[in-house]
Amino acid sequence: MTRAVALRSDYSGNQLRQLATKAKDASVSRRLLAIAAAYDGLSRAEAARMGGMDRQTLRDWVHRFNAEGSDGLHDRWGQGPEPKLSTAQRQDLAKLVEAGPDAARSALVRWRCSDLKNEIAARFDVAYSTRSVSRILGELGFAHVSARPRHRRQDGETVEAYKKTSLPRWRPT
Repeated sequence: MTRAVALRSDYSGNQLRQLATKAKDASVSRRLLAIAAAYDGLSRAEAARMGGMDRQTLRDWVHRFNAEGSDGLHDRWGQGPEPKLSTAQRQDLAKLVEAGPDAARSALVRWRCSDLKNEIAARFDVAYSTRSVSRILGELGFAHVSARPRHRRQDGETVEAYKKTSLPRWRPT
Protein backbone atom coordinates (compact mmCIF):
# COMPACT_ATOMS: atom_id res chain seq x y z
CA MET A 1 0.00 0.00 0.00
CA THR A 2 1.33 3.43 -0.90
CA ARG A 3 2.05 6.11 1.62
CA ALA A 4 0.09 9.39 1.52
CA VAL A 5 2.03 12.44 0.41
CA ALA A 6 2.64 14.80 3.32
CA LEU A 7 1.24 18.32 3.00
CA ARG A 8 3.22 21.50 3.62
CA SER A 9 3.23 22.68 7.22
CA ASP A 10 3.20 26.43 6.47
CA TYR A 11 -0.47 26.43 5.37
CA SER A 12 -3.71 25.48 7.05
CA GLY A 13 -7.11 24.53 5.70
CA ASN A 14 -8.55 27.97 6.53
CA GLN A 15 -5.69 29.77 4.76
CA LEU A 16 -6.29 27.67 1.65
CA ARG A 17 -10.02 28.45 1.74
CA GLN A 18 -9.21 32.17 1.90
CA LEU A 19 -6.87 31.78 -1.08
CA ALA A 20 -9.64 29.89 -2.92
CA THR A 21 -12.07 32.78 -2.47
CA LYS A 22 -9.51 35.21 -3.92
CA ALA A 23 -8.50 32.99 -6.84
CA LYS A 24 -9.72 34.23 -10.22
CA ASP A 25 -9.43 30.82 -11.87
CA ALA A 26 -12.15 28.34 -10.90
CA SER A 27 -9.83 25.37 -11.41
CA VAL A 28 -7.27 26.78 -8.98
CA SER A 29 -10.04 27.45 -6.47
CA ARG A 30 -11.32 23.89 -6.80
CA ARG A 31 -7.83 22.47 -6.29
CA LEU A 32 -7.24 24.66 -3.24
CA LEU A 33 -10.51 23.53 -1.69
CA ALA A 34 -9.66 19.87 -2.28
CA ILE A 35 -6.26 20.30 -0.62
CA ALA A 36 -7.94 22.23 2.25
CA ALA A 37 -10.25 19.27 2.77
CA ALA A 38 -7.19 17.02 2.99
CA TYR A 39 -5.70 19.41 5.58
CA ASP A 40 -8.90 19.09 7.61
CA GLY A 41 -8.49 15.34 7.87
CA LEU A 42 -10.78 14.01 5.15
CA SER A 43 -9.51 10.95 3.35
CA ARG A 44 -7.72 11.61 0.08
CA ALA A 45 -10.51 9.89 -1.84
CA GLU A 46 -13.19 12.13 -0.27
CA ALA A 47 -11.09 15.27 -0.75
CA ALA A 48 -10.49 14.34 -4.38
CA ARG A 49 -14.20 13.70 -4.91
CA MET A 50 -14.96 17.15 -3.46
CA GLY A 51 -12.54 18.68 -5.94
CA GLY A 52 -14.03 16.77 -8.87
CA MET A 53 -10.95 14.63 -9.50
CA ASP A 54 -9.57 11.23 -8.64
CA ARG A 55 -6.99 10.45 -5.95
CA GLN A 56 -4.05 10.26 -8.34
CA THR A 57 -4.84 13.69 -9.79
CA LEU A 58 -5.13 15.15 -6.28
CA ARG A 59 -1.79 13.55 -5.43
CA ASP A 60 -0.18 15.22 -8.47
CA TRP A 61 -1.61 18.60 -7.44
CA VAL A 62 -0.37 18.10 -3.87
CA HIS A 63 3.13 17.49 -5.22
CA ARG A 64 2.97 20.75 -7.19
CA PHE A 65 1.49 22.57 -4.20
CA ASN A 66 4.27 21.30 -1.94
CA ALA A 67 6.93 22.37 -4.41
CA GLU A 68 5.56 25.75 -5.54
CA GLY A 69 2.78 26.77 -3.16
CA SER A 70 -0.56 28.02 -4.43
CA ASP A 71 1.08 29.38 -7.62
CA GLY A 72 1.81 25.80 -8.67
CA LEU A 73 -1.91 25.02 -8.95
CA HIS A 74 -2.37 27.05 -12.14
CA ASP A 75 -2.66 25.27 -15.48
CA ARG A 76 0.48 25.38 -17.58
CA TRP A 77 -0.38 25.60 -21.22
CA GLY A 78 2.40 24.87 -23.65
CA GLN A 79 3.44 27.28 -26.35
CA GLY A 80 2.96 24.65 -29.02
CA PRO A 81 5.56 23.40 -31.44
CA GLU A 82 8.22 25.68 -32.85
CA PRO A 83 7.30 27.09 -36.27
CA LYS A 84 9.01 25.38 -39.17
CA LEU A 85 9.82 28.72 -40.80
CA SER A 86 11.89 31.26 -38.89
CA THR A 87 10.89 34.92 -38.73
CA ALA A 88 13.43 35.80 -41.42
CA GLN A 89 12.11 33.03 -43.68
CA ARG A 90 8.55 34.28 -43.17
CA GLN A 91 9.66 37.77 -44.16
CA ASP A 92 11.31 36.34 -47.27
CA LEU A 93 8.06 34.52 -48.06
CA ALA A 94 6.09 37.76 -47.69
CA LYS A 95 8.47 39.51 -50.10
CA LEU A 96 8.14 36.60 -52.51
CA VAL A 97 4.35 36.81 -52.46
CA GLU A 98 4.41 40.60 -52.86
CA ALA A 99 6.73 40.36 -55.87
CA GLY A 100 4.66 37.67 -57.55
CA PRO A 101 5.96 34.74 -59.56
CA ASP A 102 8.87 35.21 -61.95
CA ALA A 103 7.39 34.95 -65.45
CA ALA A 104 10.81 34.28 -67.00
CA ARG A 105 11.48 31.33 -64.74
CA SER A 106 8.05 29.70 -64.67
CA ALA A 107 4.75 29.79 -66.49
CA LEU A 108 2.89 31.02 -63.39
CA VAL A 109 0.74 34.12 -63.63
CA ARG A 110 -0.22 34.31 -59.96
CA TRP A 111 0.62 32.47 -56.76
CA ARG A 112 -1.59 29.64 -55.61
CA CYS A 113 -1.13 27.92 -52.27
CA SER A 114 0.01 24.75 -54.01
CA ASP A 115 2.62 26.72 -55.97
CA LEU A 116 3.83 28.44 -52.80
CA LYS A 117 3.99 25.06 -51.04
CA ASN A 118 6.40 23.85 -53.73
CA GLU A 119 8.38 27.10 -53.60
CA ILE A 120 8.71 26.88 -49.80
CA ALA A 121 9.93 23.30 -50.11
CA ALA A 122 12.48 24.30 -52.75
CA ARG A 123 13.78 27.45 -51.02
CA PHE A 124 13.59 26.59 -47.33
CA ASP A 125 13.51 22.77 -47.39
CA VAL A 126 10.31 22.74 -45.32
CA ALA A 127 7.22 20.67 -46.15
CA TYR A 128 3.80 22.25 -45.59
CA SER A 129 0.31 21.30 -46.67
CA THR A 130 -1.63 23.74 -48.83
CA ARG A 131 -3.93 24.46 -45.88
CA SER A 132 -0.94 25.37 -43.72
CA VAL A 133 0.39 27.66 -46.44
CA SER A 134 -3.00 29.38 -46.49
CA ARG A 135 -2.86 29.82 -42.70
CA ILE A 136 0.66 31.24 -42.85
CA LEU A 137 -0.37 33.70 -45.55
CA GLY A 138 -3.24 34.83 -43.31
CA GLU A 139 -0.82 35.32 -40.42
CA LEU A 140 1.38 37.42 -42.71
CA GLY A 141 -1.58 39.66 -43.53
CA PHE A 142 -2.47 38.33 -46.97
CA ALA A 143 -6.06 37.57 -47.89
CA HIS A 144 -7.49 35.38 -50.60
CA VAL A 145 -8.73 37.67 -53.35
CA SER A 146 -9.78 36.40 -56.73
CA ALA A 147 -10.62 38.52 -59.73
CA ARG A 148 -14.10 38.56 -61.13
CA PRO A 149 -14.20 36.11 -64.01
CA ARG A 150 -14.26 37.63 -67.46
CA HIS A 151 -14.87 35.85 -70.72
CA ARG A 152 -11.96 36.03 -73.14
CA ARG A 153 -14.16 37.33 -75.97
CA GLN A 154 -15.91 39.97 -73.90
CA ASP A 155 -15.96 43.37 -75.58
CA GLY A 156 -15.54 46.38 -73.27
CA GLU A 157 -17.38 48.79 -75.59
CA THR A 158 -20.46 46.57 -75.72
CA VAL A 159 -20.53 46.30 -71.94
CA GLU A 160 -20.38 50.09 -71.59
CA ALA A 161 -23.23 50.51 -74.08
CA TYR A 162 -25.55 48.31 -72.01
CA LYS A 163 -24.83 49.95 -68.63
CA LYS A 164 -27.68 51.90 -67.09
CA THR A 165 -27.16 55.61 -67.59
CA SER A 166 -30.63 56.93 -66.75
CA LEU A 167 -31.17 59.34 -63.87
CA PRO A 168 -32.89 58.14 -60.73
CA ARG A 169 -36.66 58.75 -60.49
CA TRP A 170 -36.52 60.58 -57.21
CA ARG A 171 -34.90 63.99 -57.13
CA PRO A 172 -34.60 66.26 -54.13
CA THR A 173 -36.54 69.50 -54.46
